[in-house]
Amino acid sequence: MTTTAPQRRIVLLGATGSIGESALRVIAAHRDRLELVGIAANGNYRRLAQIAQEFGVKHIGVFDDQALVAARTSGLFPGGTKLHGGIAGLTELATLPAADLVLVAVVGTAGLQPALAALAEKKTLALASKELLVMAGKFVMAAARASGSALLPVDSEHNAVFQCLEGHSSADVRRLVLTASGGAFRDWPLEKLAEARVADALKHPNWAMGPKITVDSATLANKGLELIEAQWLFGLRADQCQAVIHTQSIVHCLVEFRDGSMLAQLCPPSMTFPIQHALLHPDRAPCPTDDPLRLEQQFALDFRPVEAARYPLLRLAQDAMASGGVAPAVYNAANEVAVAEFIAGRLPFLAISRIVEQTLAGLKNFEPHTLDDVLQADAEARRLARQATTTPLSLPR
Repeated sequence: MTTTAPQRRIVLLGATGSIGESALRVIAAHRDRLELVGIAANGNYRRLAQIAQEFGVKHIGVFDDQALVAARTSGLFPGGTKLHGGIAGLTELATLPAADLVLVAVVGTAGLQPALAALAEKKTLALASKELLVMAGKFVMAAARASGSALLPVDSEHNAVFQCLEGHSSADVRRLVLTASGGAFRDWPLEKLAEARVADALKHPNWAMGPKITVDSATLANKGLELIEAQWLFGLRADQCQAVIHTQSIVHCLVEFRDGSMLAQLCPPSMTFPIQHALLHPDRAPCPTDDPLRLEQQFALDFRPVEAARYPLLRLAQDAMASGGVAPAVYNAANEVAVAEFIAGRLPFLAISRIVEQTLAGLKNFEPHTLDDVLQADAEARRLARQATTTPLSLPR
């Protein structure tokens, strides 16, 4: 006699982004195991309406106030649909009694309060927004411990580490190594980087992602954020978290144990693999949305060290991680401001790292005692970074 695994009911915050769209493909492929009960996005209510129709979702979150008004008068949502607005709305979705698992895939800090609320309600939290642990890892991990809730990493690298560490103690880990593709400029001559345009930065060699994270891949800021996140997730010291360039994006992490053995996790460069692992954990199932690796076909795997001169933002992230306190939050905030200015065409590519460095130098680091301490440091860092973007030529070179 066979038994069917119980259905897992999911709230997806960030349903219209690249992570959200990949999550929808996974959910659609496993409708017998996964049920979507709530979705949210910043302002793309038309796409939310399409998703609601396809999956029969009755709880919809629209973060942007103007988009929420438009959604309510659009006539696109069927009767019985409840629209939730703003941070309060995201938090309502994250604490829906019907939900078992909340996947947080919103950009920036908007997912912080909903994530903490989900943990307080003992929901399983699948985390794809690395900024939350970078900013407030101390408080998020404390909330997870207090509630006993599972915290499942969704980023490909952290999900890979999670898989490698299952059945092992963190005390046995000598170091973990996250792999980085190197982004769009990994093979450019260094002197040419001063000419880099937005269109150039968005040509990622391996992954299809949103603009902000694609630029972060070109600077390796994303890998810096991921190292900080890994430190919190796996309870390691800063010096145990390292990165290497791996151009194929097939090996997503290497974990070295104290006996010298290494475990690696491999899969194609597609987010459907780590997302499915998190949504179905601890079970596994075929991943019908992407082809697996085919070892009968010849391919090579190569690794090389990170060039410090090409990727100064990785060094700044490692310094912030070693310093602790609010330094990682300041790093993240300054980078978000600088990248937004670059994408808008108002800032040269090389000024991104200069603005982050100046902002870190301009704020005194301290250990936060409350979440408000972190949020205030974040706000002050953004103010200083915006001020710096108006005078990029005065920044240290």
